[in-house]
Amino acid sequence: MCLAVPGKVEEIYEGTDLIKMAKVNFGGVKKDVCVAWIPDLQVGDYVLVHVGFALNKIDEKEAMETLRILKEMGELNELDQSNESEQ
Repeated sequence: MCLAVPGKVEEIYEGTDLIKMAKVNFGGVKKDVCVAWIPDLQVGDYVLVHVGFALNKIDEKEAMETLRILKEMGELNELDQSNESEQ
């Protein structure tokens, strides 16, 4: 399934080719995400991520509700499994 998933920005850093990147936490699963399209992003913000790119900021309440629904659907298990295969 192709979904945009909310996550919390834990760290912002400069990636290869000077691209703005972030370490984003998706309910316990952490991924590196390109955040170049969101210039005012801060650590602690929530973002909606699709295929490794943050699309926009969302509020914490909306992020928590979406993560709760995705957990109930088992969709975060797929994200966690892809994280394990990358290690």
